[in-house]
Amino acid sequence: MIRTLKTALSLAALLAAGAAQAQVNCGATSGRVNIVGNEFPAIKTVAANAAKCQTGSLTVKSNLTSTHQRINLPGMQGNPAEYTSAIIATSSIVALMNENVIRPLDALVAAHGQDIPKNQLITIDGKVMAVAFMANAQHLIYRKDILAQVGAEPPKTYEDMIRVGKLIKDRGILKNPLGGAYKAGWSLAQEFVNMYTGHGGEFFKPGSAEVAINNPRGIAALNTMKALTELMHPDFLTHDNNETSAEWKSGNVAMMNMWGSRTGVLMAKEGNDPKVAENTMVAAPMTVGGGNTPATTLWWDGWTVARNITDEDARATFLVLKNGISPSILNDETMGQAVWMIAGYKPAPVNQGVMQTMAMGAKPYPMLPYMGLLHTALGDGIAPFLQGRKDAATTLADIEKAYTTAAKEKGFLK
Repeated sequence: MIRTLKTALSLAALLAAGAAQAQVNCGATSGRVNIVGNEFPAIKTVAANAAKCQTGSLTVKSNLTSTHQRINLPGMQGNPAEYTSAIIATSSIVALMNENVIRPLDALVAAHGQDIPKNQLITIDGKVMAVAFMANAQHLIYRKDILAQVGAEPPKTYEDMIRVGKLIKDRGILKNPLGGAYKAGWSLAQEFVNMYTGHGGEFFKPGSAEVAINNPRGIAALNTMKALTELMHPDFLTHDNNETSAEWKSGNVAMMNMWGSRTGVLMAKEGNDPKVAENTMVAAPMTVGGGNTPATTLWWDGWTVARNITDEDARATFLVLKNGISPSILNDETMGQAVWMIAGYKPAPVNQGVMQTMAMGAKPYPMLPYMGLLHTALGDGIAPFLQGRKDAATTLADIEKAYTTAAKEKGFLK
């Protein structure tokens, strides 16, 4: 059975709804809370505020790491689960639901979360499964000083990005002017999702789990990705968001598609080359192939509560994380870390890329129970094409085959 997502992922509506949230006391006095999530600044802020709930009989720990997607599921499959909560995003909740390791939050919301705006309650098949606290998207960032050297405006299309990148390279300004999180696996698959969406592609046949990416739009998406990689660092297949950010900070990149949740770090004066930081600018996501749909996807980040824990620990986890996203976390330092769905949030200049993404009508990432299987197949299967070892049609056919096998094993296809 195909799950249905019922959440107003108009992220603009999610953002506006945050204004209704009121600050609350933690409310938990005992129990065990152990949070796993990504390591970017906004999540560190949430975890730090959650940790303030700790008492002598209430322990609050967190493991924030770039490997969170590899460890959250195993860490929640035990009984009791090692982690009482995973901070997840639009796509990563699907794997946890498919393995039945997170619990519905309806009873906890009824008892302790009546003041949480409804648009923050991520509801799947009629059950609240997560509480969202920030919106996110990938969009353009660029070096205004380098673009000025070649007389170029910030690109509005990927075709423009490639053209300007070639100018920068041909004039000897930068050897590899484009950056990108193209590491084989999750990051590489996400770049295909962006590009295929921008080309107007649909991932599955209507009303079905049958994949449908081996078509002219899919081939065009791969060809665009390959053209971009020709202007990237030769080791692009090992570059995730961390390596790409490091390349940017070193002044080796002039343009790239980057998560809004990470741009604040790249624009901060502290810890960065002043010349790079002061010339780093954000812009709207680009389109591709003559289309009007941004070649990106809208996301939310939020928290869950594990199924295989005691009710006491579940209650403590809910209350501690509710405190973690209270308005008290907002200040001059944290305001620019994310597009927060929290009362008192005021968009900072660094957040304009995500705001423009929403304004352009970008599509949300496909939150379907079988999309994770396709994402995995894409991450495993695209590299040979980018390395010149397969043609585009064969690459997509092999990816569809790998997905279909996995979908049959999981019961999504017969």
